[in-house]
Amino acid sequence: MQTELSKKLGIEHAVFGFTPFPAVAAAISRAGGFGVLGAVRYTAPDELKRDLDWLHAHADGKPYGLDVVMPAKKVEAKGHHTLTEADVEAMIPEGHRQFVRDTLARHGVPELAEGEASGWRITGWMEQVARSQLDVAFDYPIKLLANALGSPPADVIARAHDHDVLVAALAGSARHARKHAEAGIDIVVAQGYEAGGHTGEIASMVLTPEVVDAVDPLPVLAAGGIGSGQQIAAALALGAQGVWLGSVWLTTTEADMHSAALTRKLLAAGSGDTVRSRALTGKPARQLRTEWTDAWDDPAGPGTLPMPLQGLLVAEAVSRIQKYEVEPLLGTPVGQIVGRMNEERGVQAVFDDLTRGFEKAIDRINRIAGR
Repeated sequence: MQTELSKKLGIEHAVFGFTPFPAVAAAISRAGGFGVLGAVRYTAPDELKRDLDWLHAHADGKPYGLDVVMPAKKVEAKGHHTLTEADVEAMIPEGHRQFVRDTLARHGVPELAEGEASGWRITGWMEQVARSQLDVAFDYPIKLLANALGSPPADVIARAHDHDVLVAALAGSARHARKHAEAGIDIVVAQGYEAGGHTGEIASMVLTPEVVDAVDPLPVLAAGGIGSGQQIAAALALGAQGVWLGSVWLTTTEADMHSAALTRKLLAAGSGDTVRSRALTGKPARQLRTEWTDAWDDPAGPGTLPMPLQGLLVAEAVSRIQKYEVEPLLGTPVGQIVGRMNEERGVQAVFDDLTRGFEKAIDRINRIAGR
């Protein structure tokens, strides 16, 4: 599964694996792919440094990258000064806080212990936090910097290029992809409607060739609804130079989900058991459908807040739901490919299955072509 881009990066397979878990990122790189560590959950630079130390030590010298979140639109404080977490907290209406309290109470979700901090503070959605993550990341030999919410600021792109780091940005339409190209990024990730996390309205089969044509000759990675070698072959046939996979790694043995109940829900879910909801971050993100997402999507509710307010609003609630494994509310970002995620297995086993499926698809096409 090699392309011009995979050869440029020195990887055996043109499979880019996004994951919040360092052990999974390292295993992806060791298996011949390109592991990309998601940074959004890191609230302090020393936490990211600790995990990058581990990743670097366990990637066996293979290349890896980092994914940050720098929103294209900022929420500004009065006077247009740099937005702090306290500024954001002050913008959250009391009615929304009460809605969270009422929803948790209906499901009997216990409080965190006194003095126990929320383990899910997604301050990483805030630009100054992402910039502090970059200060750490550029001390490591990362080969790719990806931004999940569009093109990074121009100075960040320039800084990455100064470190010989390629820059990737996710796009949900050809129009977005053109803007990325104009901004000077190196790789466009065409993320279709089926994908987990933040995603747009256009399905991968339509989106991928549109983006390939829109940004030619920039390389494009196809994302969304891809979890088999046959689907990788289809993505490459549509003009992509690789695939960007995230959901499939959630049920690998290397993934540290901290919740047996959540893993069971993922393994049992079908492709129709996800929903695009603003409940988690304030932007549409595909995730498991739960009574939590239903509550936020109910027109009778207060509606979600814009990023990053929504993420900070629900941070403690999500931590409580996860800690106590309240199954009706328990969910996670995941794509429609969850319907194929029916067993726990190691990252290498996933790659073995991907390569077998890819070879089978290529053989089938060659027979059709009379080769």
